[in-house]
Amino acid sequence: MDDDEEQQELQNQIMRYRMMERDVTDPLALGLLHEIVAELEAALQASNE
Repeated sequence: MDDDEEQQELQNQIMRYRMMERDVTDPLALGLLHEIVAELEAALQASNE
């Protein structure tokens, strides 16, 4: 997978997890989803450098 495809996949994953965050009512699940999004955003930022 080339860099553009990897970045697009990371962006898609971030979008999916953010959508899940909006629907979740369990505080623990919300915290876990927030951590996942933060890690994916960090990975996306690192791939841009």
